[in-house]
Amino acid sequence: MTAANSGRHPYLDHPSTIPFAHRGGAADGVENTAAAFRRAAGTGYRYFETDVHATADGRLVAFHDATLDRVTDSHGRIAKLPWSEVRRARVAGSEPLPLFEELLEEFPDARWNVDLKAEPALVPLVDLIRRTDAWDRVCVGSFSEARVARAHRLAGPRLATSYGVRGVLGLRLRSYGIPAALRAGAVCAQVPESQNGIRLVDRRFVRTAHARGLQVHVWTVNEPERMAALLDLGVDGIMTDHIETLRTVLSERGAWA
Repeated sequence: MTAANSGRHPYLDHPSTIPFAHRGGAADGVENTAAAFRRAAGTGYRYFETDVHATADGRLVAFHDATLDRVTDSHGRIAKLPWSEVRRARVAGSEPLPLFEELLEEFPDARWNVDLKAEPALVPLVDLIRRTDAWDRVCVGSFSEARVARAHRLAGPRLATSYGVRGVLGLRLRSYGIPAALRAGAVCAQVPESQNGIRLVDRRFVRTAHARGLQVHVWTVNEPERMAALLDLGVDGIMTDHIETLRTVLSERGAWA
């Protein structure tokens, strides 16, 4: 088992490297839709990555961008629109945007890595997790360390969280022996393999995270040779748009659970 702390939080209870379907498997262009998550579930995935935004009337939508413009046939900022308008948008011209609550209900056995994209979504997300008792099924992350720290303070220790940018930087500094403050309570570090040409994930980084009881999840990895190299480093999770490719790589290693 590669998991550094599978016993620490039930969210991480997986017997081998965790495969995440990034936005449900975004390679086919219908990202963050129920159709994408159904396909991933049919392929055998039970860990999904998604993003959330709150509409003007407080409904929590599973969607990556702040605006509808890039991947739907509609326009406008989600935060400025009521759900009655957002629900009419179609991804790739065909698939509706799901509410995150609908996804929790449709996929009761799935675990969700949720990128908290904006401050207005914070309280609705924590309230939803509390109301549906989804503590073991959701890990909350954000680029903003302050935002995810607020979510953790609001929800308490039952909420699984990952490090934001500041936390990842602190962990990277610690891997070089440089003192750096780190937020208590996180269960994982979720990072790109490299940033701005600088490699983040190496043996030193993974070893330092594991020494603190943290898992390392890497995004977004679509090439089989990169997947294999990261597995050789001992990472605990890989997020991919190409869900069949990751399944094949893990299966060849006997690591597809």
